[in-house]
Order: sequence, then C-alpha cells, then structure tokens
Amino acid sequence: MDDKAAPPIAKSPVGRRLFLGLVALGAGGIVFGESVQNFASTKLGSGLASLLPGGDHFRIYSVTGSYPRIPTKKYQLEIGGLVDKPMTLSFDDLRALPSIEMVKAFQCVTGWRVPNVSWKGVQLSHLLSMAGVQKGAIAVSFDSYDGTDTESLTLDEAHIPDVIVAYEMYGQTVSREHGGPVRLVVPQMYGYKSLKWLKSIHVADQQVPGFWEQNGYPVNGWLDGWTGPTDPNPNLT
Repeated sequence: MDDKAAPPIAKSPVGRRLFLGLVALGAGGIVFGESVQNFASTKLGSGLASLLPGGDHFRIYSVTGSYPRIPTKKYQLEIGGLVDKPMTLSFDDLRALPSIEMVKAFQCVTGWRVPNVSWKGVQLSHLLSMAGVQKGAIAVSFDSYDGTDTESLTLDEAHIPDVIVAYEMYGQTVSREHGGPVRLVVPQMYGYKSLKWLKSIHVADQQVPGFWEQNGYPVNGWLDGWTGPTDPNPNLT
C-alpha cells in the first residue's frame, strides 16, 4: 500500500524569473550534483538551495509568485469551446462523477522526481464525452486561476486514460500549494503540463502553446522525449 503521508514541500512560492534560473541550475545539478547545491547555498542562500533537485520532495513553483486561494464551495470548472453542451461544474459536481485512483511518479523538468504520488479524480476523456466534442476539434486548452499559466493537449493526448482532473492527492483534497482544489494531472509528461489551479477547459480547432511552451519548452513534454527548452533562461516580463 502506498504511503498516504504527503512529502514535505517548500512553502515559499517560486516566481517566473527564479523558476527559470532553477531550470538552468537544475540541469547542471543532474550532472554536477553537490557542487551545484554548494554554489546555490553560497551565492543564492540556503533557502534557494533547498528548492534544487535531490530527494523525494516536491518543489512548489508559481509563475505569478503567489498561490490562488479557491475555497471548494466556490470552485467552478468551465468546459466550453467546440462542444455540444458547455457546462460549469462545481467541486461537488466533480466528486459525484465516476472517478479513478492512481499512483504515479511526478517528474519535474528541473530534475527532481517524486515517486508513488496518489491521485484521485475524473478522467479528462469522461468530461469531454459529457460535453460532446464537435467535429473539427483537434486540441484542448486549459486556463489557471492564477490568471497567467495556461496549457494544452491534443485531443488524442487528452483521451489518454491516466490524464485526469484531480481533486484528491494522498487521500486528501489537493492543497492550495499543490494546485488545488482541482488541478490537471498528465503523468506521462513533465510536471509543467499538469496545470495547477485548473479554471477552464476549452476545446478548439487548433493547439495553442501554453505559458511555458511560449517561453521555449516543448509543446509535447513527454518524459522519454525531453530535449530541453530552446533558451533555458528566456527573458520574461
């Protein structure tokens, strides 16, 4: 049986510029290990060093430098675009739908990995079936409650069975820090594809690159096909 106790997390949010700096350091850390950790401790401070790859712990990132606060009683998920039945689902609506539970590793592009993460939620394919995808649709885009982060999947990727809209993690409601109360989980891709604080699902006739893809990351972030961003430290405003 998997361990239900959530791994320790770093409590301070990591903004866009700092995160991209950690990408570069993380890539080096995979090769140089402790030397990168020592450099971070000396030059950046021990607080940042604790966020670098190493150990089975989550590092919490936020592209805005803060975490949205969405009470479960006020949560709403909008599903629209090229669908027959646009809908808005509450947190309770999601919990009432057929669910699946799974235990998967979570892999970040910066190098760290957390094994045996337990999730519970609704298959994205089920939600798309409920809404009724129209002819001509080829992709699905996602917006976050943080007002900045976005993601996308092809329609085929969206129908992979373990791609879910998750509302539980380690047997509890997904925490605010981990992107709750509801987030996307795409286990076969790097963590940036698993959008946190999921606000809306939009079915479209073209795939629109998400926030990180617009800054150099692959649109298809498959775990076995990662080649790195074209620019490990793009100039974000």
